[in-house]
Amino acid sequence: MSTRTRQVARRPARRATWTGRAMLVPAVIAVVVIAVYPLVFSIAASVSDSSLGQQFTEWVGGENYAALFSDGVTLPSLVRSVVFALASAVIALIGGAAVALCLDVAVRSGRVLRVLLLLPLMTPPVMVGVIWRLMLAPTGGLFNNAIQSIAPGSEPILFLGSSPAAMISVIVVDAWQWAPFCALLVFAALQTLPSEVYEAAQVDGAGTVQVFRRITLPLLLPALLTTLLLKVVLSFKVFDLVFVMTGGGPGFDTTVSSYDIYRSAFQSFDIGMAAAQTVVFLVLVTIVIVPLNAVRHRAQKGAS
Repeated sequence: MSTRTRQVARRPARRATWTGRAMLVPAVIAVVVIAVYPLVFSIAASVSDSSLGQQFTEWVGGENYAALFSDGVTLPSLVRSVVFALASAVIALIGGAAVALCLDVAVRSGRVLRVLLLLPLMTPPVMVGVIWRLMLAPTGGLFNNAIQSIAPGSEPILFLGSSPAAMISVIVVDAWQWAPFCALLVFAALQTLPSEVYEAAQVDGAGTVQVFRRITLPLLLPALLTTLLLKVVLSFKVFDLVFVMTGGGPGFDTTVSSYDIYRSAFQSFDIGMAAAQTVVFLVLVTIVIVPLNAVRHRAQKGAS
């Protein structure tokens, strides 16, 4: 084959390669605009004196980081974010897994129940916060009215006005909203489990508890860890519920990192401090997510 013939034969392959690269350009631009630019901007703003109206007025180095570690609010908010994310994710996963197991047993009614389960997830977080704030109100709230009917004359419980009840209430509400998400993921994983293993266990005379402990749970573990990882990421992003239900109070008891960043940026107009808090929050989320992801990968390899 001559050189010219080889060059002609290579043209379609080159054309296909460049076509594929050209089709990737919109995705690359979207990633740069949505992810890379905000990250670079946050890192640059975190080492500068920036306000909401005028950014990068002066280079301040690590002053913003030194200030956030000594202000007495940022570090506790980071701890609260971790507590909130892990607690909400675990509660939502346990509740969702329990519902998924019930759905798996009553699979014929699964379609109707799945639609009903989606209702909390389909409700906007702001609406969820408003509804639960009304139900948890000390005067006229559903729960306090129920307590008054059972024990007349008792003092109302300040679900959102005392500590640690306020944080517990927000965690429970968030877990309630996202439990259907966990239930659907776990239910989908249950449908993929091999029936032959259960038939063999039934022939061997294994009981329900033994089947769950030795077959269902090990096979379901990768899906459970994946669901937990997704829910932890979603819980770190919580803002709506805190904003609507407690406003970060009482005091700073429900001020998580996302709400603390909002206060620095849009109440104090200190973009430099908000950017520094964002960078530190990103590092914290990475520290929590990476080990969970490693455990998930290990579980997937073990299951396969």
